[in-house]
Amino acid sequence: MTQPTRVLVTGAAGQVGVDLMDVLAGRIPLGGDARFQPDGCEVHPDEFTVIGLSHHDLDITDEERVHHAIATARPDVIVHLAAYTAVDKAETDRDTCFAVNDLATKNLSDAAAANGAHLVAVSTDYVFDGRKGSSYHESDETNPLSVYGESKRDGERRCRSEDTIVRTSWVMGVRGKNVLHVIADRALSGQQVKFVTDQTGTVTVAADLARALVCFVRTRPGGIWHVANTGTTTWFDVADYAGRVLGRGDDFATGILTSELSPAPLAHRPERSDLDTTKFAAAFGPLPDWHDGVTRLLNDRPLREVAP
Repeated sequence: MTQPTRVLVTGAAGQVGVDLMDVLAGRIPLGGDARFQPDGCEVHPDEFTVIGLSHHDLDITDEERVHHAIATARPDVIVHLAAYTAVDKAETDRDTCFAVNDLATKNLSDAAAANGAHLVAVSTDYVFDGRKGSSYHESDETNPLSVYGESKRDGERRCRSEDTIVRTSWVMGVRGKNVLHVIADRALSGQQVKFVTDQTGTVTVAADLARALVCFVRTRPGGIWHVANTGTTTWFDVADYAGRVLGRGDDFATGILTSELSPAPLAHRPERSDLDTTKFAAAFGPLPDWHDGVTRLLNDRPLREVAP
């Protein structure tokens, strides 16, 4: 009888973490689609033994504790989701940001190598400067514009060649804090919103990303992979579309430029950082279109208060 694959998840209480914990248990998370099986195989409830850790359970910046935790848990695969994601705050909190996103990634890569585990580390589109003028491939040169982006880029460099790095972007789920909840709350309360038209990227639905991560847990390919939902968009288009799904019309979302934001954000965002996901689509299958994903998130939002 085949033994379950042992998977340790850092950041298990985050918005991707809670969805991944569901997926690894054979459940469809809020905002998920049971039909989305990129590797063609359902997840069975007894396929994985999962150890989910939050920052309360393990300080990933503490090298000794990380090595002890991995040696004790003996995972086959580590999915590293824990991260410092306060992009603007990071500009004035550089040391903490680098400790979590850079040093902690080294700790986990070292511990994985020492204990025969495979590391899947999740990174970001913010490692790019957005000046390419087209979608970013895995092999494109990184040049982050913010402290957050620098810390994630340096964290990538801490990984070994056998580790798997998954870059993703504009992540949003039913559970957890993200911009889609702000958009929906204002749409349903009759308010209006202003969103930028000059920041282009790719939306990633947390539930879809969680299911995609299972592909890496199963195959452990190594290298860099871009994972996001299909289709390039802007923040204004996301807000406008979400408003229409919720019954609002042309009066809901207004487009503005980044230079018009007040107060101006501390961190410089890349103007165009959409990810080319051809590599993942060829190996497994594409993620659903972002419109489909956002619709699922909005439809499942009323269930989030009773979610486990």
